Amino acid sequence: MRWTKVPGTQYSVPSSRWKVGCWVLGTACWVLLLLSAAPSAEEKHISVYSPVAIYRLPVLERAGHEYVGLLELLEPLGRVRTQTDGRRWNLRYNAVDAEFAAGRTRARIRGRNFDLSAPFLIENSRGLVPVSSLSALLPRFLEASVNFHESARRLFVGDVRTQVGFQLDAGPPPRLALNFTSPVNPTISTEPGRLRMVFKRDPIVSPASQSTSFDSKVITQASYSESNGDAELDVAATQPLMASFSNDRKTIIVSVVPPAPGPPSAGGPQNAAPATPAATNAPGSSHRPLAVVDPAHGGDERGAALTGTLAEKDVTLGFGRLLRHELEVRGFAVVLLRDADRGSTLDQRAAAANVARAGIYISLHATSQGSGARVYTALLPAEGPSKGAFHAWNAAQSPALPVSRIVTAAIVAEMQKKEFLVRASSASLRPLNHVFMPAVAVELAPGAGGVADLTNANYQQRAAAAIADAVVSVRDRLGAQQ
Repeated sequence: MRWTKVPGTQYSVPSSRWKVGCWVLGTACWVLLLLSAAPSAEEKHISVYSPVAIYRLPVLERAGHEYVGLLELLEPLGRVRTQTDGRRWNLRYNAVDAEFAAGRTRARIRGRNFDLSAPFLIENSRGLVPVSSLSALLPRFLEASVNFHESARRLFVGDVRTQVGFQLDAGPPPRLALNFTSPVNPTISTEPGRLRMVFKRDPIVSPASQSTSFDSKVITQASYSESNGDAELDVAATQPLMASFSNDRKTIIVSVVPPAPGPPSAGGPQNAAPATPAATNAPGSSHRPLAVVDPAHGGDERGAALTGTLAEKDVTLGFGRLLRHELEVRGFAVVLLRDADRGSTLDQRAAAANVARAGIYISLHATSQGSGARVYTALLPAEGPSKGAFHAWNAAQSPALPVSRIVTAAIVAEMQKKEFLVRASSASLRPLNHVFMPAVAVELAPGAGGVADLTNANYQQRAAAAIADAVVSVRDRLGAQQ
């Protein structure tokens, strides 16, 4: 097959049928290609799902009718060539010949007459057919079934549909499993009382009921809708929700965002439930600015083996407690995401930080390799622009990234003052990319004293003081970002 890129057309080709290098490199590559040419939010388009290609085409309005280019529609599916003499437009798709005439509603396909619902148009040698005729028109070219959801402009060629089912675990805490018959890759976003999943490239079809209610006081309802080439699943709840993938992306688990843990009250139990931290940094509040400190790893996740007996999770916890103290004495309120040997997922850490609406998020790591420290900012995938209140989960850090880099430069400068060997870089280090406030990760390495420095309180305190001084120096920028 000869492939020709038609302006305004987006192709994504499954590797099971076509050895396309971009697909082999992984999802991020073809998402970048797909979204780089994405139409504006106001533009109408049609999505086509088939066993050989998944793509989108712009929809044009002419004389009160919606039109789509026939060559662009058929080219990803087979061998196509066209010829025009101005008024007549001939097309050959594989072994099927068709003849159209500008301004006429009657065409000839396979030697038989076919009536369009609106006149055929020729614009700049492009043949345009009415969208409302596609259900009857395409089966005359394709040796496959065609199912067209006309109101939503979603066209399915062959048996490519992905079904979804719901399974609620009442908990506590409650969890909703969305089970799909094929892997999916939606854009997931949240707002109060709602988790939204938009499927732009997945052939999702409606479940048995477009709205399903659950016997739960927390996760109350799931609803399905589709429009302008997209399918959407919304989950309604009375508490903030988060989503995670499992089963090779065939399952999405929707669960309640865990409350952000805070420092225990004096004399109280270590795991006492804290007050909601969001109010401590609300716009117009006179409270101290809020920092989230996240000692990496914990629980069953030990992190790097720094020595035969020393795990990274133990170093980061002590380091985190010292950094909390250094920030507090400089006027910050601090949420320490763990103050004991317990673990949580990367998504849970990011969600807790986002719910807290802090001014800065600092992730702490440790390594026995090298010396001094390394400071990281997020290396983000291409996820397309945010839309209003909705942000792509894998690129939530994007708006805050310029300030994150300013924070990184300040930390490097302060640590150098305290005679640390330190360097800055960007890395795909979750959960930095999921956090919408300024976010950095600091990895502490040994000093002149070797690995023993990693458990030396003086060494950790010197590093924590440098980080805290840096955060104070850019405090006004954190407020601006918030």
